[in-house]
Amino acid sequence: MLKTDGNMKEKALMIVSMVIFGTIGIFVKYIGLSSGIIASFRGVAGAAVILLVMAVSRRRVNFKAVKRKLPVLLASGVAIGMNWVLLFEAYRFTGIPVATVCYYTAPIIVVIASTFVFKERIGARQIVCAFLSLVGVALVSGVLGADSSKLTGVLCGLGAAVLYASVMIMNKFMGDVEAYERTVIQLASAGLVVLPYAVLTAGAVTLSTKAVMLLAVVGVVHTGFAYLLYFSALKRLKSRTAAILSYIDPASAIILSSVVFAQIPTVYEVIGVLLIMVATVLSEFQKKGKDYEE
Repeated sequence: MLKTDGNMKEKALMIVSMVIFGTIGIFVKYIGLSSGIIASFRGVAGAAVILLVMAVSRRRVNFKAVKRKLPVLLASGVAIGMNWVLLFEAYRFTGIPVATVCYYTAPIIVVIASTFVFKERIGARQIVCAFLSLVGVALVSGVLGADSSKLTGVLCGLGAAVLYASVMIMNKFMGDVEAYERTVIQLASAGLVVLPYAVLTAGAVTLSTKAVMLLAVVGVVHTGFAYLLYFSALKRLKSRTAAILSYIDPASAIILSSVVFAQIPTVYEVIGVLLIMVATVLSEFQKKGKDYEE
């Protein structure tokens, strides 16, 4: 039986946050609005929720640290915003299970990129993980089967993974900027930078009561509330425990979306998903205590 550290409260908070993150694709599919509008609203609403909690809890802001790291904070916010747009587009083109598993190649991309950015050595395990991941992506994309129509969605999912990986790397340059402060700026800048794109690409927008309610859930629950739970859990959980529990996110996304939308995977997709998940888990164990955030 796998042993992890930390008390049950932190583990429970992490599990709940991961399940919430894992259900966002279902809500996005039912909103019926463009990816840009959803991503923009998600960023602004999420930032507002965290700001409110910071104000109520009288959390002090280290303005000097924020000012020093503002360019990196804003750049990571831009990456987050475009990451959401690509991920939501991937949901639309290829379905939630395939989009999710492509998105979760990000840790492997970080391992590979770290060899260039941080001059870290790449070992045999990382090479094997990268190879398994590439084979898995080829299988879920449909290019080896009869259906290659999902390729656009796969490319969007991989693009989102690259942007997610860039945020992970940029977070390592944040220094003494606290997680709450960092996330508020990242979410707010993500929402604002996507807004012009949303306006230009949305066309005529019809806001139904259902769309407004689902948008509110995505912004408040899936972003603000989920991030608060996530950071509360990270306070006392070691990085490896958090990494292991983080796989509840893609697992719940794949299982729930398959049930809700009756998306039955092909044999190629099942094999591809398993290869990517195995490669990603192996890459996490190689990190030896490094901490990456969602």
